Amino acid sequence: MAEIKKIMIICGEPSGDLNAALLAKKILEINPQVKISAVGGERLRQASAQIFYDIKDISVMGLFDVLKNLPKFITLQKFILQKISIEKPEAIILVDFSGFNLRLAKKIKKAIPVFYYVSPQVWASRGGRIKTIKKYISKMIVLFKFEEEFYKSCGVDAAFLGHPLLDIAKPTMERKKFLDKFLLSASKTTIALLPGSRKQEIEHILPVMLKASLLIKKKTKDAQFIIAKSSQVGWEIYNRCVHGLDLEVEIIEAQTYDCLQAADFCLVCSGTATLETAIMQKPFAIIYKMNLFNYLLYRPQIKVPFIGMVNIVAKRKIIPEFIQFRAKPKNIADEVLKTLQNPSLLERIKNDLDQVKAGLGEPGASLRAARLILSFLNT
Repeated sequence: MAEIKKIMIICGEPSGDLNAALLAKKILEINPQVKISAVGGERLRQASAQIFYDIKDISVMGLFDVLKNLPKFITLQKFILQKISIEKPEAIILVDFSGFNLRLAKKIKKAIPVFYYVSPQVWASRGGRIKTIKKYISKMIVLFKFEEEFYKSCGVDAAFLGHPLLDIAKPTMERKKFLDKFLLSASKTTIALLPGSRKQEIEHILPVMLKASLLIKKKTKDAQFIIAKSSQVGWEIYNRCVHGLDLEVEIIEAQTYDCLQAADFCLVCSGTATLETAIMQKPFAIIYKMNLFNYLLYRPQIKVPFIGMVNIVAKRKIIPEFIQFRAKPKNIADEVLKTLQNPSLLERIKNDLDQVKAGLGEPGASLRAARLILSFLNT
């Protein structure tokens, strides 16, 4: 009988939970005997990982939130190290959540093989972290080709295997059925709002998106609006944001890809959703706003000219960005209306997004990552 392998996965945010779940599912498809324990969320749980700490209370945004939750993170680190000591996993997989995970990697000290899946964005800021990665990470598995090139130039063992979103960024129902289900009109221009998957993001970004939507509605009477709601954030935030607005807007939970398919234009929080929107080939604008204190701390550290991953991958601005002080409703509304009224611009955006999608590699990234990790364990 084959020896049962034990793997521990550590993630801390909804997007990390998604990528970790896709990876865990493929690991277990290849070898159902593997035991996966994890710090994770509902998606990892559904992928048959044994969750020993749920991430719902540790998703933070910015240094201020990190400092506020520092005692919780210190306690969690001790708890994970104790778990490692008891369970003795054959491998640790760190997924995104770089501030916490890189500190954890230092404590593990490569006593166990440590894989990093979904790279810290050291090419954009905090370049000093590359020393920690080089010293404590056994293998980097990255989601973008330029990241592989970057890490290899720094002497880090890295592999680009494609982007896992290529396998899942697909609608679950036909566009007409979706519109009919929510009593939406097929003849109207549909604007989808994707304000993020974290409570703090939604509180800062959704009000801006809604104000822009009001301005769009004034200029074009045939527009209708939908909000793609994260299942990991409570309804009260969304209801509070839309309350009292002279705007009909449908809040739709856990059907992001159906919302994207139905949309003629999207307002998207910077992050994973920008790639999902690009894969679905929808014109969009990137919007991001955070606590001013956090912004003033982080902005000087950013070394890249863009915040949106689609623009970083394209190496030029193909999608407009409205970040912090530029995230003004009038600016956003003007951009949406200008784009929708310009067929040649819409065609150019679609072609640019085609190129970005092509640069994400081939479908099957999670399976290839699972094979790499298991082959590493079996050598």
